[in-house]
Amino acid sequence: MRNIAITLTYIGTRYHGWQVQRSEISVGQTVEEAVAAVVGHPTHVVGCGRTDAGVHARRYVANFHTTSTIPAERIPYALNTHLPEDIAVLDAREVHEDFNAILSCEKKEYTYYVYNARIRDPYYVNRAWWYPKRLDENVLQRAASAFVGTHDFAAVRSVGTETKTTVRTVHYFNVDRDGDMLRFRVCANGFLYNMARTMVGTTIYAAEGKIAPEEIGALLDAGDRTAAGPTAPAGGLYMTHLWYDDGKVKFDVG
Repeated sequence: MRNIAITLTYIGTRYHGWQVQRSEISVGQTVEEAVAAVVGHPTHVVGCGRTDAGVHARRYVANFHTTSTIPAERIPYALNTHLPEDIAVLDAREVHEDFNAILSCEKKEYTYYVYNARIRDPYYVNRAWWYPKRLDENVLQRAASAFVGTHDFAAVRSVGTETKTTVRTVHYFNVDRDGDMLRFRVCANGFLYNMARTMVGTTIYAAEGKIAPEEIGALLDAGDRTAAGPTAPAGGLYMTHLWYDDGKVKFDVG
């Protein structure tokens, strides 16, 4: 039995996240159906994270086990003939038997885009959060920096997937501006449900003067979700970089 890791990119607008759903179309289900058609048997495709409905991925890693002998380098071309135009497989590699796309992942980066202009641009609908009030990127960065480190992030998650602990380590949270587009890049060893989107919403709260950047540490210590900012819309969020190191295989995709 071979274990194949694939790298994908997708636009998540019309999907109900990655996770297979009973009544909603998901990215995971769509990919599983394509894999089954190519390898000739049903197989479970393990994704690197449960991206929410409407969230995108510039880079996403998944793996599946198969008895097929198709060479790894041919798998992307074969899968793409069975996938819709908003999902594409970029790469495939054979990995060791125990590799798991989510459990072997050492850290992940999400990037969030805010279109910060007075007039909306239809081009960015479901691709970035249109925010007409001018935001100071220096204040945004001060607020973002307060999240860096190991903390209990219960205050910036939504109730959803159960988890053993809400403690995570944020390696960096950087904000930059290119004209009217703000880019928020956050890297952590793991993310809670809606954590990245709520961190963005909280930095915007700070830029609006609703909370001081220096108060974010106390907010995290208190664990009070009502004190944090709103959960930013899903359409502005992209998974952009993943790092793997499980002792047997080491690579990064970004």
